[in-house]
Amino acid sequence: MKTTSFLVACVLLSCFLGACHGGDLRKNFYRNSCPQAEAIVKTKIQQHVAARPELPAKLIRMHFHDCFVRGCDGSVLLDSTVTNKAEKDSIPNLSLAGYDFNNVPLWEVLTGRRDGRVSTASEALANLPPPFFNFTQLKQSFESKKLTVHDLVVLSGAHTIGVGHCNLFSNRLFNFTGKGDQDPSLNPTYADFLKTKCQALSDTTTTVELDPNGSTKFDNDYYNILVQNKGLFQSDAALLTTKTSRNIVNELRNQNKFYTEFGQSMQRMGAIEVLTGSAGEIRHKCSVVNSN
Repeated sequence: MKTTSFLVACVLLSCFLGACHGGDLRKNFYRNSCPQAEAIVKTKIQQHVAARPELPAKLIRMHFHDCFVRGCDGSVLLDSTVTNKAEKDSIPNLSLAGYDFNNVPLWEVLTGRRDGRVSTASEALANLPPPFFNFTQLKQSFESKKLTVHDLVVLSGAHTIGVGHCNLFSNRLFNFTGKGDQDPSLNPTYADFLKTKCQALSDTTTTVELDPNGSTKFDNDYYNILVQNKGLFQSDAALLTTKTSRNIVNELRNQNKFYTEFGQSMQRMGAIEVLTGSAGEIRHKCSVVNSN
């Protein structure tokens, strides 16, 4: 049985559980040192998701933003200090949420990650692909993390849940080429609907569901709306601009295939530049590096 709660549990285990002892990532890393770790995290997440259905999308996004900057080391959790502006205060991360969360199984999570000691806003700005990237830029961004075009299209499917702020796509509605025009690749009927929600380029507070058919159900509907030219961001629409990516989009309209492929791509993303063994540290407090 596939559940959103288990999805979030996988994300948290993949992103935030540090190692108790040295060693590489593996199954059941905590079997001896903390045998109930995974069960505790899963139970806690199920409780929170029941009360906050928007949480899964926030945590998946946080996991992505963490992994693309210095690897999956929890550096996005660190607070800024007097001498350093941390990742969470970089422009791409200002809308992240879920920091206060102390969550059908889609993929098996390998554990044993350790926490990073460095977090800088400039690196987040340099490494995170913005929603206005074209396909070439997206491909280069993912390749720099040793991820493929297939991973790019599959992981974009996470946009089946969550919301987007108007200012991240309103140029497609009102000023696509700087001449007060609309993006011709955007479904005209959908564009008219979006204009009822986002009425100005300067709107930075209003949000719209990424999937117009529902933003809290994790399924493959993203690909169905994409072929209708209803992808919200330019980076969504970009997946239809090459034959290779279009073919992958159409393959993922099979829901079972999407679930399988999403799990595999999340495993690959969750292994980006991980710290294991004696690298990094095990933070005593998630938002602050240890004082030694």
